[in-house]
Formats: sequence, structure tokens, C-alpha cells
Amino acid sequence: MRVIRVDASTATILLTEAPAPKVRDRQTGEIAKDAMTGEALMTVGVVYIDEGESSLIQVTVPESGVTEGLTVGAPVSLPGLVARPWQSVFNGRERHGIAYRATAVASGAFSMAQAG
Repeated sequence: MRVIRVDASTATILLTEAPAPKVRDRQTGEIAKDAMTGEALMTVGVVYIDEGESSLIQVTVPESGVTEGLTVGAPVSLPGLVARPWQSVFNGRERHGIAYRATAVASGAFSMAQAG
């Protein structure tokens, strides 16, 4: 599926859930790995506020992209943020949504000039 770059330059992003390992298989507890690098993946919960609207989203980041000093409720930046629509059929039921991924999650404001 298509990957869509998210322009977060005017958004306020607040951390709502501390980074936690992304679980690939809930029954075994297996941690998800990046398909290209094999690096462990983490998820963070954020509220994304832009143009008067807000959304609670989960964002996947590589473990090496989780910076020190993250505080729940504080502003964060998500350099390289992309959205990927997905759909699947599980037990005969169709499901769909949007998966978000960033190269890192860092405390405070992030200069978009650094994202390139």
C-alpha cells in the first residue's frame, strides 16, 4: 500500500503513552522487528493537534529512535512521520485503518529543516 508523508510542521504533538515494545504476537509475547533492519520496534501514544482538530494515534518507531527524557503530557516531535492505510480479513471480518510510523520520537519542538 501507499505510504503518505505527514506534514506535522504546524501540529502540536503531546505524548500520551510512554514508549513500549510493539508486540507482534500477543500469545507468545514476540516483539515486532523492522523487516529491513531487524531492529526492535516500539509504540508511543500521542495526541496530534492541528487546525483545531485532535486525534489520538499510536506511532511505531525503531527502538534506537526513542530519545531520553520523554515525559507523558509533554510536547514531542515525530521526524519522518508517515501514514500507511491498511486492510485485512480476520475470522471473516474485514478490518481497516491507518498505521503511523516515524523515524524517532524526541522531546520538545523539532525543526522541520532537520527532518530532511
